[in-house]
Amino acid sequence: MKVGLVCPYPWDVPGGVMAHVRDLAEALIAAGHEVSVLAPVDDDEEPLPPYVVPAGRTVPVRYNGSVARLVFGPISARRARRWLRDGQFDVLHLHSPETLSLSLITLLQASGPIVATFHSANPRSRVLAAASPALQPALEKIQGRIAVSAAARRTIVEHLHGDAVLIPNGVHVKTFVGAEPMPGWPGTGGALGFLGRIDEPRKGLSVLLDAFSRLAQGRPGLRLLVAGPGDGDEVRAALPANLRDRVVLLGLISEEDKPRFYASVDLYVAPNTGGESFGIVLLEAMAAGTPVVASDLDAFRRVLDDGRAGKLFPIGDPDALAATLAGLLDDPTRREALADRGAARVAAYDWSAVARSVLGVYQTVRMAHPAHPTHRAHPVREEPAEPADPTIAPRSGAGPRAVAGS
Repeated sequence: MKVGLVCPYPWDVPGGVMAHVRDLAEALIAAGHEVSVLAPVDDDEEPLPPYVVPAGRTVPVRYNGSVARLVFGPISARRARRWLRDGQFDVLHLHSPETLSLSLITLLQASGPIVATFHSANPRSRVLAAASPALQPALEKIQGRIAVSAAARRTIVEHLHGDAVLIPNGVHVKTFVGAEPMPGWPGTGGALGFLGRIDEPRKGLSVLLDAFSRLAQGRPGLRLLVAGPGDGDEVRAALPANLRDRVVLLGLISEEDKPRFYASVDLYVAPNTGGESFGIVLLEAMAAGTPVVASDLDAFRRVLDDGRAGKLFPIGDPDALAATLAGLLDDPTRREALADRGAARVAAYDWSAVARSVLGVYQTVRMAHPAHPTHRAHPVREEPAEPADPTIAPRSGAGPRAVAGS
C-alpha cells in the first residue's frame, strides 16, 4: 500500500505529534508498505530520513498552553500539491488537520481515501469553536477519523461535530527494555526523573521541584535527573542553594539516549498540570521498567489503568507528590510491583499492534473508494517550475517515499 503521511509540525523539533508520525511511518515501512511523509523542516543542515519530503519552514504560534510551530503560505501549498500528484497514494493520512498548518493545506487540495488522526485535547478551545464552521467543509472530506485518546475524541465531538475510532499512541517497547543506566545512576540515595520542556508551565516541573525540595532536606542522597530543552538557570534559581548540585540538567537528549535516561532513575515523575491528550513519556518509562508517578489527568489515568500501572497524585499538589514519592522510595517491593504492572500494560501499546489498528482504518476507507485506487491532488494539472525557496536548501537522499529495505 502507498501511504502519504502529513505532519503539521517541524520534523527537526522534538514533539509528540512528530514522534508519532515518525514511528508510524517506520512501523508501516517495516511491514512492507511504501511511505512518504510531508513535513515542515526548519534546519537546512539537519539530515532527513529518505521518506521525508520538506514543505517549508514554520512560524511560532501560541496554542493549547504551548507554542506550536506551524507552516502556511503559497510555497507550502505548492509543495503539498506536487507531493500529492507525484505520490499517487492509496491512502492519505493527515495529522492534526484542525490546526492551521500543513495538514489542512494538504486536505484542501486532496481527494480520495483520506484518514486523519487528532492528537489535541482542548475542550475549551475558543480557536476551534470559532474556526469550526469554516473548517467543516474541508473536514467532511475525511472518511476515517482516529483519536489518540478519549480526551482528543471529546474535542472532535464537541468542536468538530464528528466522531472517531480510538487508537492510542505507540511505543517501540523493545527499544527500552534492558537499557543500561548512566554511570553513577540511580545511586543508593534514590533518583527521580523528569523529561519535557522545562520552561513550559503545563509540564509541571515547578511542582516537582517544590516536592523535591521538601523531600531532599531529609534525604541527603536523593537526586533529580531532568531532561528537556529550556533555561536551566531558571530551574536552578527556583531551588534552595544547598540543593542545586543535586539536580542534574541534561538538556535536550536524543531518542537513542532516552532508554538510558529512564533506566537511570528509581521513579519517573510526570507532574503535568493540563493540556495533555495522552502521555507517551509514561509508556516509555513503563517499557524501560521504571515505575511511574503521574498527576491525575484524565489522559494519564487512562494510560496507567486507573492507577494500577502507575501511582497517581492530585494535579498541582506538591505536598501530595512529596508524600507519594516518599512512600515509594521507602518501599522497593511496591516499586517493583508497579514496574511489573507497567510492563504488562505497555505491551498493548507497542507500535506493531498500533500500526495494525491504523491499517485496519486504511482498509475500511479504501473499500469506500473502489473506483479510486490511488490518491491524487485535485484537480490534476501541470505544475509550473517552482521558484527558489530560500527557507529550505536542496537535500540529497530525500525522495517522495521509501520502500521497506531500501
